Amino acid sequence: MSADPERTLEARAAAELALVRVVHHYGGKPEFVLLGGLVPQLLCSNAAFRHAGTTDVDVQVDLEIASGSKGAVRLERALELAGFVPDVERIWRWQLLTATGRRAEVKFELLADRDDQPGGVVVKFDDCVNLGAANLHGTGYAARDVHEMTIVARDGGVDRAVVVNVTGVAGFLMAKAAAAKGRSKARDWYDIAFVLLHNDEHVDGAAAVFAAFGSVAIAARTLLLELQANFADPGSQGTAAYVDQMMVDHPEQDATELAADAMLAVGAFCDRLLTEPSP
Repeated sequence: MSADPERTLEARAAAELALVRVVHHYGGKPEFVLLGGLVPQLLCSNAAFRHAGTTDVDVQVDLEIASGSKGAVRLERALELAGFVPDVERIWRWQLLTATGRRAEVKFELLADRDDQPGGVVVKFDDCVNLGAANLHGTGYAARDVHEMTIVARDGGVDRAVVVNVTGVAGFLMAKAAAAKGRSKARDWYDIAFVLLHNDEHVDGAAAVFAAFGSVAIAARTLLLELQANFADPGSQGTAAYVDQMMVDHPEQDATELAADAMLAVGAFCDRLLTEPSP
């Protein structure tokens, strides 16, 4: 298996720099919460294994929506000043073609979780020209488990630091499980297993979910059952996705052991949430 050009350290650096520039132009800490492919390395910064990286900057904007249109207008302007342009057909996705190192297309995607609207619709921000969010049910977990982090990127020879809301282990796992169910992408399964196995605090994923949310909603059981099924055996797509990416990044590892680790971690996570009452 060859390396995905979107899952390299160079691609991640381009995405982080783009995020830092957006927040810099915003002029303070935005209300949005970072989730998605940039988060695992932040949660697993001390791990023996490195995360594959991403060119996507995914943010959950329920808190931005709750704060009113003023913040959304600032965010739209910040994206423009950072060089992003909106996708003509999908105003929840903004794109930037960067020439930093290897050319990479960075995608800044805005996600909401509104119960009053069906999944998949676009939530349009008031007073904005080209800014909206894709309504993806389950991403709201990210906005209910928020931690401030400082992200530093070298911008034009200067180290620039910004403060960003980042979802924690619990918010990440549950929001990613929702994304995985909705689109069944290999990177989602890989990200979930990676964080369960390698997070800095060695947090038990199920314990983190109980601590953050108190209990698992009935609707979340479907997400967990599907996640469990996708790590049921070495040939399941979740297990294979984790092993394939780890073998690209760490070819010295044993594929059989990697598969066993992923199946055990995800299986234990799902079993506990599906069978135990909240503490």
